[in-house]
Amino acid sequence: MKKNTALREKIIYKDFRELVECSCEKFSDRIAYSYRKDPRDKEILHHSFKELGEDIRALTAELSTRGFAGKHCAVIGRLSYSFVRMYFALSIVGAVMAPLDADWSAEDLCDTVENANADFLFCDREVFEKGKYIKDNLGLSFLGILSGEVEGYSSVDSLVADGREKFNKDPSLYYDCEINPEKLSLLVFTSGTTGKGKGVMLTQKSILTNLSDVLPYVDFGKKTVGVLPPHHTYGSTVLFAGHVMIGAEVYISSGLKYVPSEFKEQKPEHLILVPLYLETFYRKMQSAIKDKNKTGLIKFMIKVSNALRKIGIDLRKKIFAQLREALGGEVKMVVSGGAPINSEIISFFDAIGISSINGYGITECSPIIAANHSKHTVDGSVGWVCDSDHVIIDSPNEYGEGEILVKGPNVMLGYYNNPEATKEAIDERGYFKTGDYGKFGKEGALFITGRKKNLIILSNGKNVYPEEIENEFIATPGVLDIIVYEGQSRRGLEHNAIVAEFYLDKDYLSKNGVTD
Repeated sequence: MKKNTALREKIIYKDFRELVECSCEKFSDRIAYSYRKDPRDKEILHHSFKELGEDIRALTAELSTRGFAGKHCAVIGRLSYSFVRMYFALSIVGAVMAPLDADWSAEDLCDTVENANADFLFCDREVFEKGKYIKDNLGLSFLGILSGEVEGYSSVDSLVADGREKFNKDPSLYYDCEINPEKLSLLVFTSGTTGKGKGVMLTQKSILTNLSDVLPYVDFGKKTVGVLPPHHTYGSTVLFAGHVMIGAEVYISSGLKYVPSEFKEQKPEHLILVPLYLETFYRKMQSAIKDKNKTGLIKFMIKVSNALRKIGIDLRKKIFAQLREALGGEVKMVVSGGAPINSEIISFFDAIGISSINGYGITECSPIIAANHSKHTVDGSVGWVCDSDHVIIDSPNEYGEGEILVKGPNVMLGYYNNPEATKEAIDERGYFKTGDYGKFGKEGALFITGRKKNLIILSNGKNVYPEEIENEFIATPGVLDIIVYEGQSRRGLEHNAIVAEFYLDKDYLSKNGVTD
């Protein structure tokens, strides 16, 4: 049974403006966001919560005078302080924000902006040519620069500067904006690399309720390094709204190649990641241990440390200081979602003093459905269903496994301009069909067993979940990735087989004498 393991009071904000006002006053002098304008810069820019609040008020006032209320605005860019400001200002002014992946082609972005019925567009300077292509092809009324400067075009910084004066003269441009927290606010397009994805309609209520269900149970530190892209709901809701709610600093990473040095410099206390990051760090650590011929020593030290922990002595931070330095030395917790994490990886990080809080979610649920708690985790599970949600297992088999269905305030309004897809995804009772198979297990925790569309039924009737096999192999030294799928057996057309494709780390294999 789920225990009461809350670490902080549960607070529910009615809309993003109330969140900004309360948090920016409560945490006024704390650093909210920090970053380098250029990765090569020595200077780090810092913005306090007070500054963040002032910037959001000014930007909202400027957008209000420019007619953004009620309009759709596409935003194309990397994680940046300007993206954060736009996220809040567009919501407060009553606009609909559609965050998009800057790596998509100009044609796919153009299709998606058109599907989103966007009137306005912001893009980073680095993808300005894509933005201009979209504006010219769709005849958009406005193209602004999200991060950076382009001559002749308004930037977020310039809009904030212009809006500051307007807000000072007329604060109602911010405080009187009509906000309906139950109306469409965030339009997130799924399905990766084409402009034909479905637009998931989320509200401020769905996002804020979801965060308030999860944040009290997680032991966040005072600082993180933000690495997740803002067009993913997990990245934006947790790194933007979530960290403003708890008053924690986000150092905005300059990019993947800089992450190792940024961890060492910034010394984050917690990280918000997807499993791929954790798997990569694990493989690099294991490779370094092997290169230094310390595999046996580390295993012995882990055994000693675990024995000491059983009698109340925790020396992990000191004993494994060198290993922990790869993540900056101060990380005590990693919050991960999006896919299962191999138990061997979780055990290793726990053994060196870094707990892994695994959760489960999907964009259509704003995005969190379940999560483990810092003070109560169940190995192999994704934890407990959010307080506001009701989850059922549809048509369970003899092992209690079936499709996970979710009902609650965090479930999307539907797919934008796609009633057929909405009807297919949400049943007549209001339950969203996740497409994932799972079951309830020990202490009522939720376990994910695989994707419905990936399920393989063998000719002998046995159900096989490719994800379970993949998860078993992903921690194997030398394995970068593995894909498991259904193939044809040599025994004839009436028989099928399990096929696994391994993608190997050539550098690791060559170091260990494997050349073919």
